[in-house]
This record gives sequence, structure tokens and C-alpha cells, in this order.
Amino acid sequence: MTKLWLLIIPALLLATTVMYAQIASPKAPTSAEYEYRTNHDPNGIGKFYMGREIAHVMGHLGADWLERAERVAEERPDDVVKNFKLKPSDVVADIGAGTGYFTFRISPIVKQGKVYAVDIQPEMLALMEQRKTKEKANNVITVQGTEQDTKLPESTIDLAFMVDAYHEFSYPREMMQSIVKSLKPGGRVVLIEYRGEDPAVQIKLVHKMTVAQVRKELEAVGLKWKETKGFLPYQHFIVFEKAG
Repeated sequence: MTKLWLLIIPALLLATTVMYAQIASPKAPTSAEYEYRTNHDPNGIGKFYMGREIAHVMGHLGADWLERAERVAEERPDDVVKNFKLKPSDVVADIGAGTGYFTFRISPIVKQGKVYAVDIQPEMLALMEQRKTKEKANNVITVQGTEQDTKLPESTIDLAFMVDAYHEFSYPREMMQSIVKSLKPGGRVVLIEYRGEDPAVQIKLVHKMTVAQVRKELEAVGLKWKETKGFLPYQHFIVFEKAG
């Protein structure tokens, strides 16, 4: 894995700290699981959920990084999509879609369904709208969510997934409750996160998660863990399901 991550990501975060202060700054907690600490990782926002510090949000200035060529080898997006096991009629939600890196890989697979590309940053949504027009991906629907709500229709989603996004949610509990509400009975959630258990994964600590922490947080909103797949070089592929 390229070591540029260690150099570029802090720069991106610094460049977007002021612009996204409202996104990243602590707010009054809405759940007893949130706490604030003055002594914390400088790469985090000082807000903790179930003992885990929440990371700063990557802003739209990181768009080129999301589309870097090295990502194919590092994150194997085609293998990720294959392991989603999608049907042509599936309705999929890409939460924290960014530039649509995965959205537009999935769109041709679910030709009879649709892909909701959810992001809170209008700049990212504008980039995806441009690409949607260029590629005539009419089954892609961009959605501007909030820090606490995906704004997805209720009981419509077969698969909701997040790629290196969940650990940046300012309100993870509320966001997951919103996602669960949007799922059909039996609907799946997949989290892809850099492996927090592995010190060889050269990512800042607040940008990694352990399987144990992921399970604790997602099971707290009623999701059932199904499996953790290890086919990716540096990330977990963790699957959950909503009760039928």
C-alpha cells in the first residue's frame, strides 16, 4: 500500500478543517454513548462513541485521492462489488459515496434496480451528477443527507454499504438507525474499514476499526452480524443483516 496516504490525508484534512468545521466540530450529544475528551488523537474530533474516537471528515478537496489509480490494487473494487452478490433488481445505497467510485461500478449491475448515492457534501454530489449525465446512468439517484439522516426512503434498500466512511460519521448511532429504517426486512449492511487490529496497516488509528468495535456499534442498533470476509489486502469486509 502506498505510503502517500500518510502524507496526503493529513494535508487534506488540514485544508478542509475550516471549511467543514460545522461537520467535524463537536455538538451536543443526542445519545448517552457520546462523550467528549480534551486529550485526544489530533486526527480525531475529540468526540467518542462506545469508546472509539470519531475521525475528521475528508472534504471534497480529497476527490482526486478517491479516484487515484493505486486504489484498484489497494482496495480491489471489482472484488468488492463481486462480493456484494447483487441481483439486477436490487436497490443499493452507497453511504458516503464521495465521487461515486463504487456507485458507478454498481449501476450497470442493477439495471432493473437503482443506486442511491448519499453524501452530505454538495460538491461531491455535483461531481456525481456530472458523471451520471456523462455515463447516462439513469438508475443513479444522488441524495444529500445530513449528519444524522441519510434521507433514504423507508424499507426500500436491499444493500447499504460504506467504504472507509463510517468511522467519520459525527453521529454514528443516528446514521445507523436511519440506515436500518431504510432497509427492507432481510436487507444487508456492509462496512469496509481498514483493519484496526493490524499494526502493519499504515493508516492513522482513528481511520481504522476492529471487527469487535464494528460489531459492538452495529449490533447496538439491531443489526445481526453475518460474516467477516478477508479477501482484501488491508480492509475488513463485514456483513450485517436486518431481521426479516
